Amino acid sequence: MLRLEHPGLDISRGEHLSSHAYRQDFRDLRWSVDGRDCWKLERRQTFQEPSNASWQAFSRGDLVTASRLIERSRDGLTELGRTSERHRSHFFRVRVVEKPLTPYLRWELNSLRVRAELLGGIRVVSPEHLATTESEEPLPEIVTLAGHTLYQILYDAGGILEGAVRVTDSAAVTRWEEFIGELYERGEELESYCAREVPDLTGLPCSQPE
Repeated sequence: MLRLEHPGLDISRGEHLSSHAYRQDFRDLRWSVDGRDCWKLERRQTFQEPSNASWQAFSRGDLVTASRLIERSRDGLTELGRTSERHRSHFFRVRVVEKPLTPYLRWELNSLRVRAELLGGIRVVSPEHLATTESEEPLPEIVTLAGHTLYQILYDAGGILEGAVRVTDSAAVTRWEEFIGELYERGEELESYCAREVPDLTGLPCSQPE
Protein backbone atom coordinates (compact mmCIF):
# COMPACT_ATOMS: atom_id res chain seq x y z
CA MET A 1 0.00 0.00 0.00
CA LEU A 2 1.21 3.47 -0.83
CA ARG A 3 1.65 5.77 2.14
CA LEU A 4 1.44 9.16 0.50
CA GLU A 5 0.80 12.38 2.35
CA HIS A 6 -2.15 14.39 1.07
CA PRO A 7 -0.69 17.38 -0.84
CA GLY A 8 -3.33 19.75 0.48
CA LEU A 9 -4.86 22.62 -1.46
CA ASP A 10 -6.28 25.93 -0.28
CA ILE A 11 -8.68 26.91 -3.05
CA SER A 12 -9.87 29.96 -1.13
CA ARG A 13 -6.89 31.79 -2.62
CA GLY A 14 -7.59 30.60 -6.15
CA GLU A 15 -9.67 32.12 -8.92
CA HIS A 16 -13.02 30.51 -9.74
CA LEU A 17 -13.59 30.02 -13.47
CA SER A 18 -16.74 29.05 -15.32
CA SER A 19 -16.61 25.97 -17.52
CA HIS A 20 -16.13 28.15 -20.61
CA ALA A 21 -13.45 30.28 -18.93
CA TYR A 22 -11.63 27.17 -17.71
CA ARG A 23 -11.52 25.62 -21.16
CA GLN A 24 -10.29 28.88 -22.69
CA ASP A 25 -7.69 29.40 -19.98
CA PHE A 26 -6.41 25.86 -20.47
CA ARG A 27 -6.10 26.37 -24.22
CA ASP A 28 -4.30 29.68 -23.73
CA LEU A 29 -1.77 28.26 -21.27
CA ARG A 30 -1.26 24.69 -22.48
CA TRP A 31 1.74 25.44 -24.71
CA SER A 32 2.97 28.55 -22.90
CA VAL A 33 6.09 26.82 -21.52
CA ASP A 34 8.25 24.38 -23.43
CA GLY A 35 10.04 21.46 -21.80
CA ARG A 36 7.65 21.05 -18.85
CA ASP A 37 5.10 18.26 -18.50
CA CYS A 38 1.48 18.39 -17.36
CA TRP A 39 -0.33 16.05 -14.97
CA LYS A 40 -3.93 15.00 -14.36
CA LEU A 41 -5.52 13.07 -11.51
CA GLU A 42 -8.95 11.70 -12.34
CA ARG A 43 -10.75 10.36 -9.27
CA ARG A 44 -14.54 10.39 -9.81
CA GLN A 45 -16.07 7.24 -11.23
CA THR A 46 -18.98 8.81 -13.07
CA PHE A 47 -19.15 11.89 -15.29
CA GLN A 48 -21.37 13.14 -18.07
CA GLU A 49 -19.86 14.58 -21.25
CA PRO A 50 -22.71 16.08 -23.29
CA SER A 51 -20.25 17.79 -25.67
CA ASN A 52 -18.59 14.47 -26.60
CA ALA A 53 -20.33 12.77 -29.53
CA SER A 54 -19.02 9.33 -28.62
CA TRP A 55 -20.28 9.65 -25.06
CA GLN A 56 -23.64 10.85 -26.37
CA ALA A 57 -23.90 7.73 -28.55
CA PHE A 58 -22.89 5.52 -25.63
CA SER A 59 -25.43 7.18 -23.33
CA ARG A 60 -28.26 6.30 -25.71
CA GLY A 61 -27.03 2.71 -26.09
CA ASP A 62 -25.52 3.04 -29.59
CA LEU A 63 -22.28 1.25 -28.81
CA VAL A 64 -21.21 0.74 -32.43
CA THR A 65 -21.36 4.48 -33.13
CA ALA A 66 -19.66 5.25 -29.81
CA SER A 67 -16.79 2.92 -30.70
CA ARG A 68 -16.53 4.26 -34.26
CA LEU A 69 -16.32 7.84 -33.03
CA ILE A 70 -13.56 6.92 -30.59
CA GLU A 71 -11.59 5.45 -33.48
CA ARG A 72 -12.11 8.64 -35.49
CA SER A 73 -10.17 10.55 -32.84
CA ARG A 74 -6.89 8.99 -33.97
CA ASP A 75 -5.94 11.72 -36.45
CA GLY A 76 -6.45 14.48 -33.92
CA LEU A 77 -4.49 12.58 -31.27
CA THR A 78 -1.65 11.95 -33.70
CA GLU A 79 -1.42 15.69 -34.39
CA LEU A 80 -1.55 16.38 -30.67
CA GLY A 81 1.41 14.04 -30.24
CA ARG A 82 3.40 15.99 -32.83
CA THR A 83 2.62 19.24 -31.02
CA SER A 84 3.70 17.70 -27.70
CA GLU A 85 7.00 16.65 -29.24
CA ARG A 86 7.61 20.12 -30.69
CA HIS A 87 7.06 21.70 -27.30
CA ARG A 88 8.75 18.87 -25.37
CA SER A 89 5.71 18.93 -23.13
CA HIS A 90 3.71 15.77 -22.46
CA PHE A 91 0.47 15.14 -20.59
CA PHE A 92 0.47 12.38 -17.98
CA ARG A 93 -2.74 11.05 -16.46
CA VAL A 94 -3.49 8.89 -13.43
CA ARG A 95 -6.94 7.31 -13.55
CA VAL A 96 -8.33 5.89 -10.28
CA VAL A 97 -10.52 2.89 -11.11
CA GLU A 98 -12.93 1.23 -8.71
CA LYS A 99 -14.50 -2.17 -9.39
CA PRO A 100 -17.01 -3.07 -10.57
CA LEU A 101 -16.59 -0.54 -13.35
CA THR A 102 -19.28 2.08 -13.67
CA PRO A 103 -20.91 2.34 -17.11
CA TYR A 104 -19.13 5.65 -17.61
CA LEU A 105 -15.74 4.09 -16.92
CA ARG A 106 -16.42 1.30 -19.39
CA TRP A 107 -16.81 4.00 -22.03
CA GLU A 108 -13.99 6.27 -20.83
CA LEU A 109 -11.40 3.53 -20.50
CA ASN A 110 -12.08 2.49 -24.08
CA SER A 111 -11.59 6.10 -25.15
CA LEU A 112 -8.42 6.45 -23.10
CA ARG A 113 -7.08 3.20 -24.54
CA VAL A 114 -6.79 4.85 -27.98
CA ARG A 115 -5.16 7.94 -26.42
CA ALA A 116 -2.67 5.74 -24.55
CA GLU A 117 -1.86 3.78 -27.70
CA LEU A 118 -0.98 6.95 -29.60
CA LEU A 119 0.35 9.23 -26.86
CA GLY A 120 1.20 7.01 -23.90
CA GLY A 121 1.29 8.56 -20.45
CA ILE A 122 -1.82 7.01 -18.81
CA ARG A 123 -1.76 4.68 -15.83
CA VAL A 124 -4.40 3.16 -13.57
CA VAL A 125 -4.41 2.93 -9.78
CA SER A 126 -7.00 1.35 -7.48
CA PRO A 127 -8.56 3.03 -4.44
CA GLU A 128 -6.36 0.79 -2.28
CA HIS A 129 -3.39 2.88 -3.43
CA LEU A 130 -5.07 5.87 -1.80
CA ALA A 131 -6.25 4.30 1.45
CA THR A 132 -3.90 6.34 3.63
CA THR A 133 -4.39 9.52 1.60
CA GLU A 134 -8.19 9.53 1.49
CA SER A 135 -8.80 9.01 5.20
CA GLU A 136 -11.30 11.90 5.29
CA GLU A 137 -12.58 12.41 1.73
CA PRO A 138 -11.82 11.43 -1.87
CA LEU A 139 -9.08 13.32 -3.67
CA PRO A 140 -10.17 16.18 -5.95
CA GLU A 141 -9.93 16.22 -9.72
CA ILE A 142 -6.65 18.01 -10.47
CA VAL A 143 -4.84 19.23 -13.59
CA THR A 144 -1.42 20.90 -13.51
CA LEU A 145 0.15 22.82 -16.38
CA ALA A 146 3.91 22.97 -16.90
CA GLY A 147 4.79 23.76 -13.29
CA HIS A 148 3.00 27.11 -13.20
CA THR A 149 -0.77 26.51 -12.93
CA LEU A 150 -3.07 24.09 -11.15
CA TYR A 151 -6.80 23.62 -11.68
CA GLN A 152 -9.13 21.89 -9.27
CA ILE A 153 -11.88 20.81 -11.64
CA LEU A 154 -15.43 21.23 -10.36
CA TYR A 155 -18.48 19.13 -11.29
CA ASP A 156 -22.11 19.17 -10.30
CA ALA A 157 -23.77 16.22 -8.55
CA GLY A 158 -24.44 14.54 -11.90
CA GLY A 159 -20.83 14.76 -13.04
CA ILE A 160 -21.20 17.63 -15.52
CA LEU A 161 -18.35 20.12 -15.65
CA GLU A 162 -19.14 23.32 -13.74
CA GLY A 163 -15.76 25.01 -13.98
CA ALA A 164 -12.51 25.09 -12.05
CA VAL A 165 -10.51 26.91 -9.43
CA ARG A 166 -7.19 28.14 -10.81
CA VAL A 167 -4.25 28.17 -8.40
CA THR A 168 -0.87 29.65 -9.34
CA ASP A 169 0.98 29.15 -6.05
CA SER A 170 4.19 27.44 -7.17
CA ALA A 171 4.56 25.39 -3.98
CA ALA A 172 1.05 23.96 -4.37
CA VAL A 173 1.63 23.15 -8.05
CA THR A 174 4.89 21.37 -7.21
CA ARG A 175 3.32 19.33 -4.39
CA TRP A 176 0.57 18.08 -6.65
CA GLU A 177 2.91 17.36 -9.56
CA GLU A 178 5.07 15.26 -7.26
CA PHE A 179 2.07 13.51 -5.72
CA ILE A 180 0.49 12.59 -9.06
CA GLY A 181 3.91 11.62 -10.39
CA GLU A 182 4.41 9.21 -7.49
CA LEU A 183 1.03 7.63 -8.12
CA TYR A 184 1.93 7.35 -11.79
CA GLU A 185 5.17 5.53 -10.98
CA ARG A 186 3.24 2.94 -8.96
CA GLY A 187 0.34 2.57 -11.39
CA GLU A 188 -0.32 0.07 -14.16
CA GLU A 189 -0.14 1.04 -17.82
CA LEU A 190 -3.65 1.65 -19.07
CA GLU A 191 -3.21 -0.56 -22.12
CA SER A 192 -2.37 -3.66 -20.08
CA TYR A 193 -5.16 -2.92 -17.60
CA CYS A 194 -7.72 -2.56 -20.38
CA ALA A 195 -6.56 -5.75 -22.09
CA ARG A 196 -7.27 -7.65 -18.90
CA GLU A 197 -10.26 -5.83 -17.38
CA VAL A 198 -12.15 -3.77 -19.97
CA PRO A 199 -14.19 -5.25 -22.84
CA ASP A 200 -14.50 -3.40 -26.14
CA LEU A 201 -17.61 -1.24 -26.32
CA THR A 202 -19.16 -3.38 -29.03
CA GLY A 203 -18.85 -6.40 -26.72
CA LEU A 204 -20.87 -4.77 -23.94
CA PRO A 205 -24.58 -5.34 -23.36
CA CYS A 206 -26.60 -2.59 -25.01
CA SER A 207 -28.03 -0.94 -21.90
CA GLN A 208 -28.50 2.64 -20.80
CA PRO A 209 -25.52 3.83 -18.75
CA GLU A 210 -25.96 5.53 -15.40
